[in-house]
Amino acid sequence: MPVVGDSQRQLETVIVEQRGEVLVVTMNRPERLNAWNRTMSQELVDTIKGASDDPSVGAIVLTGNGRAFCAGADMQMLDERRALRSAGEPEEVGHGGMPPGVDWVPLIRSAPAIIAAINGVAVGVGLTMVLPFDVLIASDAARLGIGLTKVGLLPELGASHFLVQRMGFGRASEFCLAAELWSGEQAGAAGLVDHVVPAAELVERAVELGATIAAHPRPQQRLVKRLLTLNGSETDLDLVQTREDELNRTYCVTSPEHREAVAAFKEKRTPHFEPRDPDPLPALG
Repeated sequence: MPVVGDSQRQLETVIVEQRGEVLVVTMNRPERLNAWNRTMSQELVDTIKGASDDPSVGAIVLTGNGRAFCAGADMQMLDERRALRSAGEPEEVGHGGMPPGVDWVPLIRSAPAIIAAINGVAVGVGLTMVLPFDVLIASDAARLGIGLTKVGLLPELGASHFLVQRMGFGRASEFCLAAELWSGEQAGAAGLVDHVVPAAELVERAVELGATIAAHPRPQQRLVKRLLTLNGSETDLDLVQTREDELNRTYCVTSPEHREAVAAFKEKRTPHFEPRDPDPLPALG
């Protein structure tokens, strides 16, 4: 499999670096604790969309520059929005204040495998935006909280679903209603994050996991994500199995990736999966 050469480019609010087949995206407003604003949201959306269309990208890692991951929405942006609404002026925004026409959750669930490397404070949208990610890794220096009730707001970006999915009803309720900051260790024990690692190892551990994932067939990775999204809360187990069987029979069994894996097994060698554009993938009911 060809390995993409390392490269880096800096946008206004994010740094994008390709490490082999893993795209490392760093929120880069350290003087504002990487607070989320319109420019950052648009640059993150554009970067993730670009990665989704690029067969050389097998996984994405999102982290923050400085001592914060993302300290929530920029207060100046919130002031501007309040002023618009108070004046009765319409504001075009997507779910959770995303750019117009952007639905963050489907964007993340249809992207390559995406890992959050939570290096510091992650509150408000700084946390809700990563809940639909595939893997959450926190450093032992991280502090995580919803905190939205403290400022008279509510969970967003599907957080009221994903928190219950990740932690269960009771812990999700306490986390949202008490609105306290949890340490990385507390978040790990509660199931809010999947791994807690030393701060100095955070990004490297996330990139290592991303590289492991990227070594596997890309189209099937996207289909696994789609199945987990649809089936994770599905109570009709017959429908769950039908979706799985349908994709295996109609797509996977005849795919070049499956043929290569079988051939490699028979020939006692490592399989060689060519990166390819995963679209169009079959639809699921």
